Amino acid sequence: MLLLLFCLSALSIQTFAQKDKIIVVIDPGHGGSDPGHLSSNKNHLPEKDLNLLIAKKFGSYIEQNMKNVTIIYTRTDDSFPSLDDRVEKANNAKADYFISIHCNANARTNVHGTESHVHSMNSKKAVSLAKEFENEFSTRAGRHSRGVKDTDDREHSLQVLKFTNMTSVLVECGFLTNEKEANYLNTTNGQDIIASAIYRGFRTTIQKDFPSISFMKNAGGTNSTANTKSTNNTTNTSTASGKFTIQIMSSKEPMDTGGESFKKIGLPVTRKKLNTSSAYKYLYTVGSYDSQDAAKKDLEKVKKNGFKDAYIVKVE
Repeated sequence: MLLLLFCLSALSIQTFAQKDKIIVVIDPGHGGSDPGHLSSNKNHLPEKDLNLLIAKKFGSYIEQNMKNVTIIYTRTDDSFPSLDDRVEKANNAKADYFISIHCNANARTNVHGTESHVHSMNSKKAVSLAKEFENEFSTRAGRHSRGVKDTDDREHSLQVLKFTNMTSVLVECGFLTNEKEANYLNTTNGQDIIASAIYRGFRTTIQKDFPSISFMKNAGGTNSTANTKSTNNTTNTSTASGKFTIQIMSSKEPMDTGGESFKKIGLPVTRKKLNTSSAYKYLYTVGSYDSQDAAKKDLEKVKKNGFKDAYIVKVE
């Protein structure tokens, strides 16, 4: 009887133990000798390079804005981990989420839009995350969403979704066989917007799945990245050199940069019209800095005055 009570007590403690951080594996698809899909435009990057750029931008948004999230990349360079390697890395890390980044292709060049793939529609947490991605793509990013797809839709399974032991979604960021979409994905702004949409969907999901964990960095604090750990040879960009600015928002219609919401920042706001097919054609930034460290103090000020999703970007 005592042994039974002890076992039940141990089980209860394990069941109700609170996690204090989560792990996400970010998987840039293809790489190395496997270029993935190609655009008809010879000047465009192959899918493998776009996947890596978007994946790193997604990870950077997490690092800049969140804490208590450990990021593991399946690759950070032009290498090719096998599908088995990717699955094994995620499972061995006991990750909470696996997000694979890809670009699509179709024999019909008019096909365009984003898709988020899960193994099965019975995987409720994966479907929920995939829906968040597609919602962000269709609303904030202004992309055409083709919805959530599973094995039945594809008529085949995907190894990285079938054999990973955590909430797993494969994101198709657009079709490289569609001229307009390929052009968009080959722009820095397009990559930023897609990565930001993935970040927002991820942020919404983990806050819902783990309500007891504090994820958002304190806008009035030091904005330190000490609680956000990145592994697999990722680069700490806190002292990166070059010209930087703070992106505060985007909009469908032009907004008056002298408006009350902007005045609260206490810094001059610049509005830029983008040459993009996205519904969000206007970008708003503040400041020009020689390093990310120089921009951090103003970033805290911007966030404290109502623009909590602001982040530092490098001006190319």
